[in-house]
Amino acid sequence: MATASSPNHNVTSSMLQPYTDQQPDTPPDDGGPPYAAANLNPSVLSPNPSPSPIELLHLSFNQDYACFSTGTDRGFRVYNCDPYREIFRRDFDGNGGGVGAVEMLFRSNMLGLVGGGDSPQYPLNKVMIWDNHRSRYTAELSFRSEVRGVRLRRDRIIVVLEQKIFVYNFADLKLLHQIDTFANPTGLCAVSQVGGSFVLLCPGLQKGQVRVEHYASNRTKFIVAHDSRIACITLSQDGNMLATASIKGTLIRIYNTYDGTLLQEVRRGADRAEIYSLAFSSTAQWLAVSSDKGTVHVFSLKVNSGNVGSKRSNSPPDNPSAVMPGSSLSFIKGVLPKYFSSEWSVAQFRLPEGYQYIVAFGHQRNTVVILGLDGSFYRCKFEPGSGGEMTQLEYHNFLKPEEAF
Repeated sequence: MATASSPNHNVTSSMLQPYTDQQPDTPPDDGGPPYAAANLNPSVLSPNPSPSPIELLHLSFNQDYACFSTGTDRGFRVYNCDPYREIFRRDFDGNGGGVGAVEMLFRSNMLGLVGGGDSPQYPLNKVMIWDNHRSRYTAELSFRSEVRGVRLRRDRIIVVLEQKIFVYNFADLKLLHQIDTFANPTGLCAVSQVGGSFVLLCPGLQKGQVRVEHYASNRTKFIVAHDSRIACITLSQDGNMLATASIKGTLIRIYNTYDGTLLQEVRRGADRAEIYSLAFSSTAQWLAVSSDKGTVHVFSLKVNSGNVGSKRSNSPPDNPSAVMPGSSLSFIKGVLPKYFSSEWSVAQFRLPEGYQYIVAFGHQRNTVVILGLDGSFYRCKFEPGSGGEMTQLEYHNFLKPEEAF
C-alpha cells in the first residue's frame, strides 16, 4: 500500500487495477489481497432494496452518456440508458449510507464516491475509489474541506473543492496539478475524454471567468465568458469547444477552448433561470440545455468541433452582441434589441416544473435522455428539419420500477 500526504490532502491506495471496459455488474472476484485499512470497508452490503422511500441525492451521466448513476440516502445505483435497465446497486445497512456523488469511468468497474445526505456513508471531505468487480475500495483521498465534485478519466482523477482543484494520476495517485478557482460551491468542472488530449475546464479566478487547461501543450487560457457568476459549464468530448451559462440563465455561449474565440451565442429565454445542465452531442452538432423552467432545449451549432482543433477559428469576435451568420434578422443587426436577433432552440421538451433535470444525447440518432431528481427517465426524439416539440419515446421512474411503461 502506498501513502502520500501534503498540507491539503492525504492519499491512501491499494493496488489500482487496469480499467477495462467490462460490465460493472460482473460478479465479485474473490482473488487478490484484502484491503488493509478497515475503515475503507463498507458496512454490510444488502443486495435487496429497502421497501421504505428512497431519497435521491445525486444524478449524473457517465462520460459517453451510455449509463447514468444515482446516489441515494442508503447507497448508489448504476443504470444503462439504451436499453434502459438497472445494472447494479449497493445499499448500505446501518445508520449511514448516504452517497452524495457518484462518478463512473465509462462502463468500467471503477467509481468515485463521496458521502452525502443527513447520514453520509463517508466523511464529506473524502473521495473513495470503489472497484465494483472486486467489491472493495482501492483508494481514499482525504482533504481539509468538503469535496464538491469528482471527475474521472482513464488516466486521471480530478477532485473539486470549493476553491481548489486537484489533478491526480490514476495509476499511482501521484498529485500532478493544483488549481485555484473562484468560489465553486457546486463543484463545476469538465474534462475532455479523447485519449492523448487532456483538457480541463473550471471557473477562473474572478466572477464570470472560466479557465481552460490544455495539458498536452502545457497551455492555460482564461476566458471572460459572462458578466455574472458562472452557473454551468461543459466541454465537447474532444475538448475543442466549451459552453457556459451564467446565473442569469438567459444566454448560453460557446467558445473555442484554444484561443477563447466566441463561436456562437444562443438564447434559452428572456426570464432568469437556473441552468441545471449543458451537453454537447458526440459530434458537437447539437447542444442540449435543461433549467428550472421545466423545458429542455436543443440548439443547432454552426461550428464543427473537429474543424476548431488547435487552429484559430474564423468565427465572430469575442463580442457577446454579435449576430451569428444564418440568423434571419442579421440584416437589421443593431436596429432591433438584441433579444429579437437571438438564436433560439430548434427543439423543446416540456417537463413538470419543480424538479431538477439533467440532459444528455442518446445513442440513437436525434434523441435526448432526460433524468429527474423525482426518478424520471425520458427518452425523446427531435426532428432537425422541422424542429418544435420533441416526441416522447420512453418513460420510466427508476425509483418506482413498477411504474415503467
